[in-house]
Amino acid sequence: MRSPLMRATPTTVIPRGSGESSTPRPFRISLPSLEYWIARSSRAMTLSVWFVFALLLTFAFPAFADVAVPQLTGRVVDQTGTLSSGDIAALTQKLRNFETRKGSQVAVLIVPSTQPETIEQFSIRVAEAWKIGRKKVDDGAILVVAKNDRHLRIEVGYGLEGALTDVTSRRIIDEIITPKFRTGDFSGGISDGVDRMIRVIDGEPLPVPSPSVNFGNLDDIGPLFFVTVFASIGVGGFFRAMLGRLLGSLVTGGIIAALTWLILGSFALAMVLGVAGFIIGFIADVVSAMGPSTGSSRRGSWSSGSSGGGWSSGSSGSSDSGSFSGGGGSFGGGGASGSW
Repeated sequence: MRSPLMRATPTTVIPRGSGESSTPRPFRISLPSLEYWIARSSRAMTLSVWFVFALLLTFAFPAFADVAVPQLTGRVVDQTGTLSSGDIAALTQKLRNFETRKGSQVAVLIVPSTQPETIEQFSIRVAEAWKIGRKKVDDGAILVVAKNDRHLRIEVGYGLEGALTDVTSRRIIDEIITPKFRTGDFSGGISDGVDRMIRVIDGEPLPVPSPSVNFGNLDDIGPLFFVTVFASIGVGGFFRAMLGRLLGSLVTGGIIAALTWLILGSFALAMVLGVAGFIIGFIADVVSAMGPSTGSSRRGSWSSGSSGGGWSSGSSGSSDSGSFSGGGGSFGGGGASGSW
């Protein structure tokens, strides 16, 4: 006896070969086969839904991408607001003086997190982008702190790996920096850690830095410009009275250039200030010759203009005023990491 399912099964006529009967016979689909095809179709639909969902996540949540390397705006870059402006100013001045004396560059970077990367992966990307240290000397080092991750790393350039070794870097982290981090003293930990890094680098024989002046930093050239102005107008007036306007201005500019070279040892800065002294003295003498009343008022306006807030306003703040840049140093992954 056939079951109801078998009686409801549709039939079709299948062509027969010669000699076979043409009587229709039922075309049956078994229940297991039907369940198999339904399950297979459901699986394919589920995979398609998950694929579309993954694409949506990729476009909707770019935060899962690597953290962008911050722009090098100074020797100390704090993206977390951990350090005060005074802390940044003091640390920046310390690192600037060290670079002037030793030639090596040291920078500090504080970020909230390096996720999804490890701090080692992120730090080497920062080192490759910033290029701290002198080119071909490779005497740069970067202290990277990921505050929310509670990780930090000292990344060391090729030229300092003999002094600031992996073991030494790890001791600086474990013995000096992280104990203060655990108490919440981030400023003290970073400052003391940088001090120890500087002492270690001082013991490494490195090429003597060439005397130079950072013309982008108004802290360096602002006071020198004021001295040049006063010397050109005051002292230069004596030489112009004796030798004439043109020759007196030339002598004044030459004296300013010679003194700058002897005191600072920078030929480029000596030439710049010497030319500035000549131009300022010459113009001041022309203005004074225009008449007693006019010359007096013009001299007053010139003096007030030269000592106004234009130069001092540029030197305010705690960063390097955007003038600091890496010297082209290379890194190979040397250094050490730690946590607190």
